[in-house]
Amino acid sequence: MNVNGIEVTWLGHSTFTVKTPEGKTILIDPWVQGNPSCPESHYDVRPDAIVVTHGHNDHIGDLIPIAKASGAPTACIYEIAMYLGRNGVSNALGMNKGGTAELEAAGVRVTMTDAHHSSAYFEEDGTVHYLGEPAGWVIHFSNGERWYFAGDTCLFGDMALIKTLWKPTVAVLPIGDHFTMCPKQAAMAAKFVGAKKIIPCHYGTFPALTGTPAALKAEVHDLEFEAEVIELKIGA
Repeated sequence: MNVNGIEVTWLGHSTFTVKTPEGKTILIDPWVQGNPSCPESHYDVRPDAIVVTHGHNDHIGDLIPIAKASGAPTACIYEIAMYLGRNGVSNALGMNKGGTAELEAAGVRVTMTDAHHSSAYFEEDGTVHYLGEPAGWVIHFSNGERWYFAGDTCLFGDMALIKTLWKPTVAVLPIGDHFTMCPKQAAMAAKFVGAKKIIPCHYGTFPALTGTPAALKAEVHDLEFEAEVIELKIGA
């Protein structure tokens, strides 16, 4: 779907591809082949750049093979960059919160913001890798669009600073509840960041993720906040 001149495709859960005005593809939180929501037709994704919010399996489950196969640079928190380096990925862009960097391969700037969650990767043998803190991102496109990907997070008051500093035009927010914000919190988050368009994610994948776009629309209406909730169809 084209949203404000940016082509966005939801691959289910919190995985997205966005195509820049220049035709470059950015992959957000690559969980593809292990993702029960992702259509098989999208398994062979070859991005120009990758952006990662945190290290849970349902966000980076396919990161290493995709990064190796595509050669795409990966913007992520520093600890994930170190983890990638130990696993043969040579072009990770390790950053930390508050930092802004150029992702030249995709022709965008990215700013890492705060998020409140946890971040670790769990191997099949029970090994747990601590992968730093979770983060959100503001992606700055050449056409003036600024998209806020909150990542997995609860609501927190400093989201209002994202509006002050970056003025996002679109907010991509988790709404599933249980592990992240519920629709009520997500509506308030959208109001805090000031985005006039909201794309919900991280819902419906598992039974515990009960939040719905319809509930989000109702909460936005109750806040008397003028914003459009865009319910993407998976793979479209």
